Amino acid sequence: MKRVITIAGSDSGGGAGIQADIKTITLLGAYASSAVTALTAQNTRAVESIHSVPPDFVAKQIDVVLSDIGTDAAKTGMLHTSPIIEAVASVLRRFSVPNLVVDPVMFSKSGHALLEDDAIQSLVDRLFPLAALVTPNAPEAARILGHEINTVDGVEAAARDMVRRGFARAVVIKGGHIGQDATDVFFDGKELLRIEGDRIQTTSTHGTGCTFSSAIATFLALGHPLMEAVAQAKVFIGKAISFAEPIGSGYGPTNHYVAALENALKAELLASLQHALRNLQDARIGHLIPEVQSNLAAVPPWGTSLDEVAAFPGRIIQFRDTVRTLEFPGFGASSHMGRALLAAKRRDPHVRAVMNIRFSDAAIRAAQALRLDIASFDRDNEPEAAGDAENSTLDWAVDHVFKKTGRIPDVIFDRGAVGKEPMIRIFGRTPLDVAHKVILIRKELEEQLR
Repeated sequence: MKRVITIAGSDSGGGAGIQADIKTITLLGAYASSAVTALTAQNTRAVESIHSVPPDFVAKQIDVVLSDIGTDAAKTGMLHTSPIIEAVASVLRRFSVPNLVVDPVMFSKSGHALLEDDAIQSLVDRLFPLAALVTPNAPEAARILGHEINTVDGVEAAARDMVRRGFARAVVIKGGHIGQDATDVFFDGKELLRIEGDRIQTTSTHGTGCTFSSAIATFLALGHPLMEAVAQAKVFIGKAISFAEPIGSGYGPTNHYVAALENALKAELLASLQHALRNLQDARIGHLIPEVQSNLAAVPPWGTSLDEVAAFPGRIIQFRDTVRTLEFPGFGASSHMGRALLAAKRRDPHVRAVMNIRFSDAAIRAAQALRLDIASFDRDNEPEAAGDAENSTLDWAVDHVFKKTGRIPDVIFDRGAVGKEPMIRIFGRTPLDVAHKVILIRKELEEQLR
């Protein structure tokens, strides 16, 4: 198993520092060890206090780890003082630590100084020469170089300048503070590369630099070339930001878990669809399948496009009193129900599954008896533009219901129109949740017939 040591400060809030590094390294498949350089009392709003670890004890932590466990890569984060930098550089040099990534952490997200002013030169003189890569953000690069950086072109010039002046063998300057897009610039003395990324409108950005640098170190430990490791880490941190859940009242943490386990979560979602289908088959809900057939669709937390919606190719068909499918579930398999689901998820991110069933007044009465939340729309009120590619009927319908009720209900139905079959759509948090509601409706209909 590949090993990565992180040498950084502790974040009591868990979003940055050692805590973010260990999460990242572990979830990307390597073994994480650590040396703590400072203790911080902080949350998502501010760093309240910093307590530096004595430099000799910082060095001792690294020494005992490397002399026993060893490492395939290392990263440094918050080092705080010049004596700590000197101690770290000395022990790393003695062990000839490979694949060292230096993140010159100078400020917290809330603006608190994490590196003393007189320590910047020690960082450049003592630690940078040992690094395979240095990862400052634009303000940190500006402090190192002694001039402002205000444009992406300026970031490129700064990256070249840092390498040519011998400040680093290779550098990636993070451009999150510059321009409209989150464009980073990589330069290794030979090749200059812009690594573009979308700017995500969120306050959940605490620890992004720590996560990015520890991801690079991990990919290096796993054997990726430097430029590829940087590109992979860029994808990882983008997903970690995109999938972040709101935590705290300030700058919240990113979501390392979902970013690392996207493929596993996709497989889990497909398995959940299969499980829900088996439940529907066992419950014999065949008479609830509409003439146009049915589908059960689900979307992962990050899904925003039809390609990211999982469903059953060829739909769910009635077979006697039960249901069958032609193929296993897959992504991008349902345009119609996919549009309905994405429309609902945009209004309520917890709604991540939907299924359509045959309309009948009896089925609506059954849903009412079950105390499901129900709403409807009238196709006669549908604007002419609702049928085009940009503004589908179901997108309009879901938006119409949401504006009317202020929520996405369990059931949205319509009574059809010329050439349009009336339909009931069941929404829920998961495929199993939706299947359970459909099965309850079937059982209630059965009770009504007795």
